[in-house]
Amino acid sequence: MERKVRVRFAPSPTGALHLGGVRTALFNYLFARHYGGDFLLRIEDTDQTRYVPGAEEYIIESLKWCGLKVDEGVGVGGEYSPYRQSERKEIYKKYALQLVESGNAYYSFDTAEELDAMRKECEGRGETFIYNATSRGKLKNSLNMDAGKVKQLLEAGVHYVIRFKMPEHEDLLLHDIIRGEVHFNSSLLDDKVLYKSDGMPTYHLANIVDDHLMKITHVIRGEEWLPSLPLHVLLYKAFGWEDTMPEFAHLPLILKPVGNGKLSKRDGNKMGFPVFPMEFTDPATGEKWHGYKEDGYFPEAFINMLALLGWNPGTDQEIFSLQELCELFTLDRVKKSGAKFDPEKTKWFNHKYLVAKPDAELADLVDEMLKAEQIVFDRKKTEKICSLMKERYNFVADLYADCRFFFVTPTEFNEKDTKKYWKEDTPALMRELLEILKSIDDYSFANTEKIISAWITEKGLGFGKVMNPFRVAIIGAAKGPHMFDVIEIIGKEETIRRMEKALSTL
Repeated sequence: MERKVRVRFAPSPTGALHLGGVRTALFNYLFARHYGGDFLLRIEDTDQTRYVPGAEEYIIESLKWCGLKVDEGVGVGGEYSPYRQSERKEIYKKYALQLVESGNAYYSFDTAEELDAMRKECEGRGETFIYNATSRGKLKNSLNMDAGKVKQLLEAGVHYVIRFKMPEHEDLLLHDIIRGEVHFNSSLLDDKVLYKSDGMPTYHLANIVDDHLMKITHVIRGEEWLPSLPLHVLLYKAFGWEDTMPEFAHLPLILKPVGNGKLSKRDGNKMGFPVFPMEFTDPATGEKWHGYKEDGYFPEAFINMLALLGWNPGTDQEIFSLQELCELFTLDRVKKSGAKFDPEKTKWFNHKYLVAKPDAELADLVDEMLKAEQIVFDRKKTEKICSLMKERYNFVADLYADCRFFFVTPTEFNEKDTKKYWKEDTPALMRELLEILKSIDDYSFANTEKIISAWITEKGLGFGKVMNPFRVAIIGAAKGPHMFDVIEIIGKEETIRRMEKALSTL
């Protein structure tokens, strides 16, 4: 019987969640939804020295903001709880000892100082020290001791680690869903530490045991874990879990916008774009990292951008809802090569989503900004402003900043524009225009355009001679949409008030 698809996103709470981590979560989520499976969140906090307070909560909130609903895991619960590895540590010892008993792992009593001395000795000969089949026979471990000596050391509480006994000269031809066949030779691999005498497992043991116990069918993770694949496959074999071993897929790296190499948080700081979904303050250093949420990106735009970093649907379509992505996503469309991150393209995605948003939804966001400044404005007019202006902007905050002239009477006039358009004969023209504006009752675009255009034509004036200073008077600068749209929205009273102010000031 075919197993139900079960995938997990298993971050470590060592800081803010990098957008590469969010993409890993997204691809796991899309895969699960595509095949009607489960998406789990597991927190891998076995390395307590790197634990950052607040990081776990940040991960959970980030996934919520992105719209990636967790079916099972931390914050949700489920059949295989707990989902926080530090709460599962009693489980791992049993499995570590099982490997020792089967001859697939051994106790290592070498101190850090002894291993450092060994490294230096090798470096002196121009060699690299690897704890493996070549060196393990000369080191302080249970492979070189009788059972009585091992027992004595354990009972005396001597510090130890349990290492995996990597087989010698074994060619491993392993399958990766994205990369196809990948080849490793066990002689080049070290005897990784699986368990420490402080009772904590390493990532390698904990993630294999948890994936097995939680019935994970597919492990979809970043390319940086590819070198760990042979160890993980050998661990499944050592436990006798080959029949239920998950399939593996290693996602391509997200690359810097310029130059070579993996995108880092420092690249974002240097080039002025976020690399985290939400703002994060490092509790140790106080360093603050800004996020896509606070920078005004829509979560849908952020997710849409991430989905196309390394995956494509095989068509020219670029805008996808989360539902569409779930329907289309398969791992065979994920590329092997790295995906270059483009901050400008990310803005483009946000623009597309802003334009597609209903005016009422954008007006809600603008209303929040108005309330923050204690500005009261007609709601229907706010919607009209959003409809009129949204094509011009990537972010709602920019729309609001650029359109404040609708909501608040300008207090000053742009010096450059005034100099350019407010000439010696302008005040007389503007006074004449003011009288016409006072005589109009219907301030609809069609009506004001008809009356003012007729007056300009009748006087034999160029439209620019009238409309440019009119714009400066009403808006405070030579910017904005069509003037007849502007005065329709601000209305007769406000139009006359602004004209009178301009005439008395300029």
